[in-house]
Parts: sequence; C-alpha cells; structure tokens
Amino acid sequence: MKRPLEGTALRAGVVAVALTGGLLTSSPAGATAVTGTESVALASQQAAARPSNGRILYDRYSGGRGTLKIKNGTPRDGVVTLVKGRTKAISIYVRAKSSASIKDVRDGTYRIYFTTGSRFSVSKRRFAVGASYQRFKDRLKFVTTATSYSIWTLTLHQVRGGNAQTTQINPKDYPA
Repeated sequence: MKRPLEGTALRAGVVAVALTGGLLTSSPAGATAVTGTESVALASQQAAARPSNGRILYDRYSGGRGTLKIKNGTPRDGVVTLVKGRTKAISIYVRAKSSASIKDVRDGTYRIYFTTGSRFSVSKRRFAVGASYQRFKDRLKFVTTATSYSIWTLTLHQVRGGNAQTTQINPKDYPA
C-alpha cells in the first residue's frame, strides 16, 4: 500500500486501498415561447438529456480490475477524466452531491482531470455554464497482482485533512 500523501488542512481527498482477492437545446430563429403543459414537457425533455450519475462518457482503456470511486460533494455536476500517457482513457459523469465508480480500470499510471459546471453538452463534452477545469497534481497508479488490485477514492470537494492538491487549468488543456 502507498504511503499517504502529505497535505494541508483543506484539500481534495485521495485514498488508496489494496484488497485481497445534459444536452444543450436551442430554439430555431423565429420560434415562439412555450407555456403551460408544453413548458413542462420541454423541461422534462431537457432534464432527461442530462447524463445519469455514473454514466461513462468515454471508454478507451477499461477492462482491468482497478476501481476508482469518486465523491462529488459540490453543488455542480462534474466529469472526471483519466489520461494514460497522452491518451484519454476514461471519462465518467458524476452528478452534484453524488458518488460514482469506475470498476474496470486497467493497470497503469493515470493523470486525473475534472471539470464541474452545469448544462453539460454531451456532443461538445463541456459544461455551458459556470465551468471550472482542474487537474490533480499527483497521478494515480493502478496495479493488479494475483492477490490484490488498486482502489482509489477521489473527492472533488475540499476535505479537512485531505491529501491531494489540484491546480486550475486552461479549458483548452482539458482532455475533452
């Protein structure tokens, strides 16, 4: 098991454990406003477009035994992206105040990026409102042996006694 990372009082959290064994919509030019039951139907349609919690948005390197657990205690939805080398590996959608897991991460060392915001566009792979882009400074290493595999837990919100540092990044540098 890895030695815990040293940190200051309030940081996002990372924990390692070894075990044995919404789419944006727009109205066309000249469209009229909707009212009454039409607005309820439109609101339902837009809510249905928001990705479900734990939805895998991108998957290129799954198929391992490693697990990544993500806790999003922020008031905004988030997307966590694992990058192996220079290649985007896996992205997962984590709704506000929710948790999600990726249970089949292949062995390797990954850099972890995340973005939070609202009104996520699946086609553009970006939040349209209030987007924030960050990267964890440390990388996560997933290792599987005959008797164990890696489980990491990340928090996207600050945790007292947390041991992970994040840094703001330019939106252009986020692996969309």
